[in-house]
Amino acid sequence: MRAILSSIGTLLLSAAILLAGGGLLGTLIAVRSQLEGFPLFAIGMMTSAYFAGFVAGCLGTPYLVKRVGHIRVFAALSSLIAAAVLTHALIINVPVWIVLRVVTGFSFAGLYMLIESWINERSDNKNRGQVLSIYRMVDLAAVTAGQFLLTLADPKEFILFSLVAILICLSIPPVSMTKAEAPNPVASTSLNLGKLIRAAPLGVVGAFGVGLANGAFWGIAPVFVQQLGHSISTVPMFMSVVIVGGAMFQWPVGALSDKFGRRILLIVCAIGGAAGGVFLCLLAGSSLAYLLVGGALYGTFGFQLFSLSAAHANDYAEPDEFVAISGGLLLLYGVGSVMGPLLAPVLMLVTAPQYLFAFTAGVHIFLAIYGIYRTTQRDAAEDTGSYVAVPRTTPAVFRFDPRNLRKRKVRKT
Repeated sequence: MRAILSSIGTLLLSAAILLAGGGLLGTLIAVRSQLEGFPLFAIGMMTSAYFAGFVAGCLGTPYLVKRVGHIRVFAALSSLIAAAVLTHALIINVPVWIVLRVVTGFSFAGLYMLIESWINERSDNKNRGQVLSIYRMVDLAAVTAGQFLLTLADPKEFILFSLVAILICLSIPPVSMTKAEAPNPVASTSLNLGKLIRAAPLGVVGAFGVGLANGAFWGIAPVFVQQLGHSISTVPMFMSVVIVGGAMFQWPVGALSDKFGRRILLIVCAIGGAAGGVFLCLLAGSSLAYLLVGGALYGTFGFQLFSLSAAHANDYAEPDEFVAISGGLLLLYGVGSVMGPLLAPVLMLVTAPQYLFAFTAGVHIFLAIYGIYRTTQRDAAEDTGSYVAVPRTTPAVFRFDPRNLRKRKVRKT
């Protein structure tokens, strides 16, 4: 373990700082938008703009790296985010913020991809599983910590935007000063939708559906908490409960899916996510306790669905298709994340804030029904790889997933 940390410690430090800043920024934008009185649909558009930029960043970063190299791209994208973050505080305007969210999403995708490709280069076949586990822990801890930074100052002031900009700038020195050699050019990930559908229709529907539900959650949940009448300090509590609930049960769910099959666990988690959504829709407005219990229930089940969808798809993929399949599913998740924040506010506007989670429950119920249908259409894979929980950051993370190295045969029907 010590040898692994010494080889990638500086890169993980950059990732932690970057993820903490990103975790704070997403929640801060939603909270500040609500305080400024922005229309709910406009807040959804900002979230959609971020994910649209993120998808574009996943596709465009490899070409930038080929042109000027890793360090220059990292510095350029970091400066763009810092400038965009500070501009949010200077210009309080919906169209401007939408443009800034596109820029921010593009830049964050590029930065995550650069760090992940670099960590991949510093790991080997023997320690990839450990490296990925460490990176996952850094990811969850940093995003959770970022939520609680919201309580350090008034979101209507300049301080929190400055803090995000500082964090982004501080993520540059560990990468720029590392002795590790720059990795090979980042490989682009193509999206062959026809091939994905033929390999695993449930994986495709699952990735897209999770994007719809979780994209709406990340963008609108802080507003949902505020509109229920809770204080701003409750927002990071709720967000963190969801994140931690999802993190704690990833490994138990993975172990169960290895034993009983991906589709069974995907159906169970979709039903559980729907139950969490219904609970929040009906009871979140009653008390803080119900809000947090519902959030934990939602995270415990809903946050397992992307990894289960990816694992299911790769059970039917050829060994050399792992990165392309997983990366393609991640891009479909991004497309769903663009649409979810646009659709959920419409339902909320014509009903009530709680119907954000009626929307997520509807998505999860559809996914469960489709999963049950798929069990009647094709047998489960005869041979499956081990379940691995990975961050939903960029396609580069799948290159150091140990499943990328497996050599096996599965039965396709």
